[in-house]
Amino acid sequence: MFSAGVVVAPGRACLLNGERLVTTVIAVVAAVAAAFCFAVASIVQQSVARASGADEVMRPRLLLDLARRPRWLAGIGLDAMSFLILALALAFGPLALVQPLASLDVLFALPLIARRQRRRLTLQDGIGAMAVAAGIVIFLAVATPTGGVGAPTLADWAPLFLAAGLLSALSALAGLRVRGKARVVWLAAAAGSIYGVLDALAKATVDVASMRGLGFLATWEPYALLLAGLVGALLGQSAFSSGALSLSLPVLGTLAPITAVVIAATVFGEQLATSTWQLGLQMAGGATAVAGIAVLSRSSIVAAETREVRDRPLVRVRSIVSDYAN
Repeated sequence: MFSAGVVVAPGRACLLNGERLVTTVIAVVAAVAAAFCFAVASIVQQSVARASGADEVMRPRLLLDLARRPRWLAGIGLDAMSFLILALALAFGPLALVQPLASLDVLFALPLIARRQRRRLTLQDGIGAMAVAAGIVIFLAVATPTGGVGAPTLADWAPLFLAAGLLSALSALAGLRVRGKARVVWLAAAAGSIYGVLDALAKATVDVASMRGLGFLATWEPYALLLAGLVGALLGQSAFSSGALSLSLPVLGTLAPITAVVIAATVFGEQLATSTWQLGLQMAGGATAVAGIAVLSRSSIVAAETREVRDRPLVRVRSIVSDYAN
């Protein structure tokens, strides 16, 4: 076999292809496992955060209050597990391959929410799920993303930090000015952009740690990762406490991978396609996945959970009145 004027033994080429296949399989399986863990963690956390009420939205005391609740801490434990599994996936695969698969948490969360509500998924739910799965398959099958630079400099990250921070801040401010569904959507959008940065920083931290060992503690990446984690947690829990998970999670599942893929192309230099038609098909696949998430966000499960959240204060008032009357 000839490659760029260099003779490569057929046996060696087969070995290299086999190793590449193994690392890709590990990355894919780990990314899907991380998505499942994140879905379960989100359901557990949201059930607790929603009970805290909307008066603590975007305030640090929200996290302090939640930290005193064992069930929420269990959800955080699952979240940490999903993050570790995601880090494993990022160690074996490029960000643009791992993040779209990790965003499949919506597909796991919706059936779990339906089970909790004792409802069946409808045809619309199935169509939305199939659209998301098909979009991801198209995105990955047309031209598998390839890895770029392992440790971008702080100067490479600076424009991205500025843009993501501005987008998140504006979305959070918009969320504080409205109520109901609009607040859930805006706060989830703010969290989604930070989650995408968080995943990219996780990859950067893993890459630096693999190159420097414990010396990575002397670099800026792990501390930026910690800061992004705290900001993302505040925004995410604020979105969870403001309304239905089935409304916030699709927004998170849309913006986080989009942000991560933009970072993959602009900061890490990962190649998403090698020709115009491949790029077009990949963009079509991404658009199909986003459309599928939009369909899921308007499903009967979302409507039922939204009614449940809306009626919860009324049920609480009736309970108080009943206790007073008795």
